[in-house]
Amino acid sequence: MEKIGRNDPCWCGSGKKYKKCHCEFDDIIREHELKGEIVPPRSIIKNKEQIAGIRESARINSLVLDYVAERIKEGVTTEDIDRWVYERTKELDSIPAPLNYEGYPKSVCTSINEVVCHGIPSKDVVLKDGDIVNVDVSTIHNNYFGDASRMFCIGNVSEEKKKLVDITRQSVYLGLEQVKPWGHLGDIGQVINDLAKANGYSVVREIGGHGIGLEFHEDPWVSYVTKKGTDMLLAPGMIFTIEPMINMGTYKIKTDEEDGWTVRTADGKPSAQWEIQVLVTETGYEVLSK
Repeated sequence: MEKIGRNDPCWCGSGKKYKKCHCEFDDIIREHELKGEIVPPRSIIKNKEQIAGIRESARINSLVLDYVAERIKEGVTTEDIDRWVYERTKELDSIPAPLNYEGYPKSVCTSINEVVCHGIPSKDVVLKDGDIVNVDVSTIHNNYFGDASRMFCIGNVSEEKKKLVDITRQSVYLGLEQVKPWGHLGDIGQVINDLAKANGYSVVREIGGHGIGLEFHEDPWVSYVTKKGTDMLLAPGMIFTIEPMINMGTYKIKTDEEDGWTVRTADGKPSAQWEIQVLVTETGYEVLSK
């Protein structure tokens, strides 16, 4: 880490003197780094002004998900959902983050049954009785990013699918309980993977959560098959998503060769995902979007 004088401006951009801002924080980081632990780079630690901006974007993101939740039902198309997200996001003076991101053609991801993630909305895809669908909404407001997703059960869903959806949501909040300053990302991964395996499920390995706030995807990458006490140190000011993708069958996945986006389970069995956006605080955590 670059050495800073105690009376110099803090590296975080807060405008405060270093000794009154991140000096003690850096001392703790240095202690963990000397133990050989993976520590967060300064670039992903948000200051109060940035956190306030990200919090507002995340609030709007949740409002868009609420809007979808009020309308989603059997018979609507995933194109309908895309339109709702686009229009509501614009009404809230914001931008859908997925639209044109690395060539993605829509404003939201809609992933049904065996689709693990990145399902592309279409006028030809109609929600049917018994479907489970993940709606993944991401928002840009004043150049700050919010991100969360929810599962929806359409009509009469089988008990088998309902259990998958419920256990996946439970795993997210079990993981959330592990978020605390000077803990580790692996603490989150361990409890999520343990719960999934205890119910006969598997956790997707290649795709995980991510840092977010100033960019759509930042460090750290968040795995859900890690061990307690491993992976990056959690520090106040970090913001990331908890979003395990849990499969009823194998953890193996495949990406659609035609559209280059849609990810499905390799065995065709259902998958579920819930996503929340989380800030690490001085005392624990704050859920920003859900």
